[in-house]
Amino acid sequence: MAIEPATLESGNRIPFLQTLGIQLHEIGDRHAIMQVTVSELHRNYLGGAHGGLLATLVDTVAFFPRPLLPSGTACTTTSLNVTYIRPAALGDTLTARSELLHLGRRTASVRVEITNQDARLVAHGVIGLMLLA
Repeated sequence: MAIEPATLESGNRIPFLQTLGIQLHEIGDRHAIMQVTVSELHRNYLGGAHGGLLATLVDTVAFFPRPLLPSGTACTTTSLNVTYIRPAALGDTLTARSELLHLGRRTASVRVEITNQDARLVAHGVIGLMLLA
């Protein structure tokens, strides 16, 4: 299933990401980078960043290495594993970097690391994708 190739501009027009303030900053040959600054919108009951924000970052940035959405390849998540290392506080700027580990005919595997503005690991994850071509 071919789709319109994704670009920085089209990625940043995704309504869900706009609502959360997540921005796509880089599309690379085997990686992609997104950022968000933790705000009141992202707070959990304890006042820090909700784990769902981090899971959303992991799941979303995984689609943007060049061989996937940017090449026009439709895909969908088959598995999502997120490990939370430390809390993210209000005002933290989080950077999510994906790295394409495997690209087959029907599946892809992507590793993601989320760091804060001090380059400290906040969370990491592995995503399984099914290619819908």
